[in-house]
Amino acid sequence: APAPPPGRHLFSDPAEVEALRRNLLAWYDRCKRDLPWRTLAAAEPDADRRGYAVWVSEIMLQQTQVATVIDYYTCWMQKWPTLQALAQASLEEVNELWAGLGYYSRGKRLQEAARKVVSELAGRMPRTAEELQKLLPGVGRYTAGAIASISYGQATGAVDGNVIRVLCRLRCVGADSSSPAVIDRLWDMANVLVDRNRPGDFNQALMELGATVCVPKSPLCGECPVKQHCQAWRRKLFGKAPPVPDVEDCVWDCPLCPPATEPWDSSLGVTNFPRKAAKKPPRAMRTATCVLERRGCHGAPEYLIVQRPSSGLLAGLWEFPSLPLAQDLQEEKEKKELADHLQAWMGRPVAATGLQFIGEVIHIFSHIHQTYVVFSLHLDGDVTLDPALSPSRWVTEDEFHASAVSTAMKKVCGA
Repeated sequence: APAPPPGRHLFSDPAEVEALRRNLLAWYDRCKRDLPWRTLAAAEPDADRRGYAVWVSEIMLQQTQVATVIDYYTCWMQKWPTLQALAQASLEEVNELWAGLGYYSRGKRLQEAARKVVSELAGRMPRTAEELQKLLPGVGRYTAGAIASISYGQATGAVDGNVIRVLCRLRCVGADSSSPAVIDRLWDMANVLVDRNRPGDFNQALMELGATVCVPKSPLCGECPVKQHCQAWRRKLFGKAPPVPDVEDCVWDCPLCPPATEPWDSSLGVTNFPRKAAKKPPRAMRTATCVLERRGCHGAPEYLIVQRPSSGLLAGLWEFPSLPLAQDLQEEKEKKELADHLQAWMGRPVAATGLQFIGEVIHIFSHIHQTYVVFSLHLDGDVTLDPALSPSRWVTEDEFHASAVSTAMKKVCGA
């Protein structure tokens, strides 16, 4: 079994815990941002609607900034104000509304889980974090804790990236904050700290602190309502924090201290914490993409879009006909491979010389550095597409932007 962390990394003084709760909640009441999901959660008397409203916000906020989510959330709740409404929607409708928000599988899993609540749970949201995580696909430990505490008043922690940063600084946790062992310790801390009378507000306050004050770079320590409880701030201010033992006074095999090879860097101050393992660089991919254009029945140009597979990256979304390429191909070879691919689609010869090179569009996914090599091809007359291949349709430019297309494809369209 791993060695237990020394007391300096824990919240073991009940008086300090109570003071931290009081100071943080008072700050939150004064300074919290006015966000639509908070308004809904506070005003909605129906427990299932309240849980659903919080659930949607938490899924949208995963890996996406608050400013981006606000409009998407407002549109979503107007279109599908209840679990039942979402369960009756089509995946195409969900993808269309989600388009541009990124990480598209989130919307798909959210709808799948809503259908499960309606069909298997009689429309009743699970009320505890344990049941939420067990019964709802796509709901992990953090999302379950957030829903249960905010919607149903369960005194459980909720540890997201912001909370990880705050806790690591409060208690000088310098071990790799992405490791399962450290994450478990941070959950233990969060469950000790959470206010028993206002668990939802407390969890949101901790997240709010990380999002607005205890930020990754240039944190606003002077405005922090709990700086007197922060070991990293004391270390920055005093060099050491007597009478509390300093980080060097922990045993060398302390599971929460920084490795001996990575000592405190005084130039970084509190941003010494948290520490993460180095990320793997995104893998590079090249894709040939063709904007196929024809003249529509009313004279306006139309463009062919095809639907991606129902699983994998950008599942179920629509795109211009595209083909993954090997790295380091010459342009003429790329054109030839794309022409052969289009020929299979249309059942008639496509000359590579007819493809006009438009340019390259770069889009960064979380784990992929994607380069789209964009060509265009104008078609005269009607084209019969093989119905055995992926679903496809012709759209006007307005219809294209209204369809469930990714941000990357919108970049291609504007190339």
